[in-house]
Amino acid sequence: MTTNRHAVLIADVIGSRTRKDLRAVLAKRLAAATRTHLKAQIRLPYAVTAGDEFQTILAARINIPELIFDLRSKLRPLRLRIGIGFGQVSGRVQQPVNLMGGEAFQRARRALEGVKQDNSKYDVLTAFQSGNEIFDSTANLIYALQDTLLIKVTNKQWDTIQAYRADRRLGIAARILKLNRSTVSRNLKRGYFWQIERTISAMDRLIRASKV
Repeated sequence: MTTNRHAVLIADVIGSRTRKDLRAVLAKRLAAATRTHLKAQIRLPYAVTAGDEFQTILAARINIPELIFDLRSKLRPLRLRIGIGFGQVSGRVQQPVNLMGGEAFQRARRALEGVKQDNSKYDVLTAFQSGNEIFDSTANLIYALQDTLLIKVTNKQWDTIQAYRADRRLGIAARILKLNRSTVSRNLKRGYFWQIERTISAMDRLIRASKV
């Protein structure tokens, strides 16, 4: 991201109409995510702007793919569709985020709507719009592949991923989960964790190299 541009994240909850406790769960999960991400990774608190939808402006020079993955992890059991838009923001960056606008917000909105209306033969959870056609097509292809893996991750595998990511040591994760190291290792492998980690790293390099 160049210094005069911003990245905006807009997300909504999949299957929100089937959850009677959505507002309470979403508020609790977003509060926890804000405490972790505010200032270092997001410039404004995550704010619910319409029913099951929330948004924020991302901090400069962060690892955006890592943030997306961590946000998905922290909001479990809720499943998210996410749109990321790069571009100008009109006015000062300040609360409330839902009164802000500009190119980055418009592109994030179009990216999210594209996920909702996607008619491909596979499920898509994440999309990017930057105004750079080559970057967008590459980033969205990478995420189509990552999302295909992500959808297959079971609750048990997610629990293992969260425990491992807390300290990134198999032994500690095993103690937390009361499992042996081989089971933790197997759950990470079956949960496609290592492939997802590689796509996160590759996408971070692509974003920085593209200077979107």
